Amino acid sequence: MISSCPICGNQVLTVELERHANSHFEDDEVQRDMELVQLAAVTELSTSVMDVPEPSTRPVPKDDSVAQVASSSIIRGSSPYGNVMNEQISCLVGAQIRSEIQQIQGGVMNLLRSCLESEGNSSTSIISGSVDHHQSLSSEDKGWGCGWRNIQMLSSHLLRQRPETREVLFGGCGFVPDIPSLQRWLEIAWDKGFDTVGSSHFDNKIYGVKKWIGTTECVTLLRSFGLRARIVDFDSTESASLQGKSGKRVRGPMDKYLVKTNSCPNSSSGELSQEDAENMRGQQVLVDWVWNYFKSNCSGTLNNSKNVMISDKTPLYFQHQGHSRTIVGIQKQKGNRGSQDRYNLLVLDPGHRTADLERTLTMKKGWQRLVKRGVHTLRKPQYQLCYVDPGIASSEEMSQLKTIDSILIRF
Repeated sequence: MISSCPICGNQVLTVELERHANSHFEDDEVQRDMELVQLAAVTELSTSVMDVPEPSTRPVPKDDSVAQVASSSIIRGSSPYGNVMNEQISCLVGAQIRSEIQQIQGGVMNLLRSCLESEGNSSTSIISGSVDHHQSLSSEDKGWGCGWRNIQMLSSHLLRQRPETREVLFGGCGFVPDIPSLQRWLEIAWDKGFDTVGSSHFDNKIYGVKKWIGTTECVTLLRSFGLRARIVDFDSTESASLQGKSGKRVRGPMDKYLVKTNSCPNSSSGELSQEDAENMRGQQVLVDWVWNYFKSNCSGTLNNSKNVMISDKTPLYFQHQGHSRTIVGIQKQKGNRGSQDRYNLLVLDPGHRTADLERTLTMKKGWQRLVKRGVHTLRKPQYQLCYVDPGIASSEEMSQLKTIDSILIRF
């Protein structure tokens, strides 16, 4: 008798069916089969990814235009891996899956803008354009995925606000991939020679691994597509004196902030200690940098708003010891009776539920607790920021971008 294999569909003898089916799960065959199944599934769909600008929870199909973008845009210059690298990228472009997010009616940034406007003219806020909130899920990445979620938030902005980036990022698919797909893209970046020091720390493998990542991995991933991603270090420790020429230093395999230490104890009371007060004066350097960053390229007020401006700058990947978030803007509140102005970072935290964010912003009640972070909350001795400059790197730039360095600012 002849039976059909439930895995591959081939016709085999019934007595041989069990042995044949089990062979699919030997060694690395299962992973290859799953990838082929994903690729076949998305290839059968007919909708073009370029016709779906808004996020969706379903996989986006591959078409000829995407394949052409993948081969012409994300492979810049000659590749030492030749056809093998091209085949890996083409397969990933078709098989990658869109990250699932909870849609916020009107968009999270529009709701945030409305809340900031309602606070009156005593404050001035500068915010980024469109950004989607990507939350960590207990069933997927709770406790280790904040770095990946911040990459997704930054990517959501880049895909909507920068047309030249949309053409190259993630093979020109036009959407933000899920974490497993991002892990594949990072491995490809390492294979291209980006951040060789960092890749060795992970043994050149990150797919399926539940390890923390940081700004170094974010920059490595984005630079592999030709984006001019940068890192800025803010450091108050003695190690800051080890920087190289021009205030730059080469980044290691992972951010030092991911190493848990006791270098900066937190006060359990609501009052600031003398050490905390001194830290606040130092952390003001970071806040001033963020203000100047967003203010340097503003397109003016939004909808005749007197106190909210829109910046053309990208959001900031914000890393510190044990966690990372995305800075989407900054607010300056005028001081009373000659006192100093007060600043609040405006952040989207992947650890917060999107539903809570939408509810509080819509009701304009309690949203400050989720979004605002004053200088007094910045008690860590070290911080890192990642941002993306406009434009796509040339072939000559790409070789320089493979080494991950940072600008050091001491405080």
